[in-house]
Amino acid sequence: MTTLAERLGYPPDARLLIVNCDDLGSSHSANVGVYEALRAGTATSATLMVPCPWAREAAARYRGEDVGVHLTLNAENDLYRWGPITHGPSLLDGDGGFPRTREDVWDHADIDEVRRELRAQVERAIYWGFDVSHLDSHMGTLQMRPEFFDVYLELAVEFRLPIRLSNPSTEKRIGFPFRRLAAEEGVVFPDHLVAGPGPGSRRPIERALAELPPGVTEVFLHPAVDSGELRSSTPDWAGRVDDHDFLTEDRSLRALVARVGAILIGYRRLRELMRDGD
Repeated sequence: MTTLAERLGYPPDARLLIVNCDDLGSSHSANVGVYEALRAGTATSATLMVPCPWAREAAARYRGEDVGVHLTLNAENDLYRWGPITHGPSLLDGDGGFPRTREDVWDHADIDEVRRELRAQVERAIYWGFDVSHLDSHMGTLQMRPEFFDVYLELAVEFRLPIRLSNPSTEKRIGFPFRRLAAEEGVVFPDHLVAGPGPGSRRPIERALAELPPGVTEVFLHPAVDSGELRSSTPDWAGRVDDHDFLTEDRSLRALVARVGAILIGYRRLRELMRDGD
């Protein structure tokens, strides 16, 4: 069976690495940090949180980088809130925004409202001028329940975009074969995903890269520059600042990539492959 690396034009044992920046648009600090990581650091792609207050500013800063849509149904912070861009009463938690937890979304969200909201998020990113490269899911909300995954997959097929998927071990835990379902629809996704505990993922990523397997691996971080805004809006601000330093100031990541012989790519390579197969 032809591997994803071979389909992309590389040897079957090639180690390809996508370094993604989540949460573009979540704050001014994130916008500065993500674009610095893309333009002067080791990052190769990012994903935009369209409903967030700073998403429009992220669009104004855009210069054609590899940016996808971070499909958003949650607003996890206590004091900093955002909500749907469509009329979706079941998507609100009664406190001025999306629910804080995945479980709250799963228990209360109407799937038709979910579908309408997430399609609008992709369409708005395109309207703002983004050459959308892929889709992923904020907090993994769309990946862990079949009815929500169906919407995720529908959008990937509709917009002909690759997606982030969890590793096969997650399939066993949650009980449905989402990777096979995506492949059957012709949707492209990385072979491996390295998911840290959240912002501040330096150590897990260093450990994973030291044993990087052949194929396409995605790692993701949450870079942001230090500011009063960041410190006041999110309790994990220190991890986000460290992610920014890891991607832009610290040379150890690029040195580690070189030492294991990894080739840095963005999601656009996967999107080209997916669309070439139409």
